[in-house]
Amino acid sequence: MPKMKTKSGVKKRFKLTASGKVKSAQAGKRHGMIKRTPKQIRNKRGTAVLAAPDAKSIKRFMPYG
Repeated sequence: MPKMKTKSGVKKRFKLTASGKVKSAQAGKRHGMIKRTPKQIRNKRGTAVLAAPDAKSIKRFMPYG
């Protein structure tokens, strides 16, 4: 059986933690910062752990993750 390929878009956007949770960049920080509050901009720094239903759909595209 050949190896399964990871979706290249998924491997660029998501990482797995040691316990198997899915990490991603915060949503809503690409453009339009003028209409966001400073508190929102601060809180969207760094990465976030995805919720379980979202992580389940992402893990389908990471067969060896």
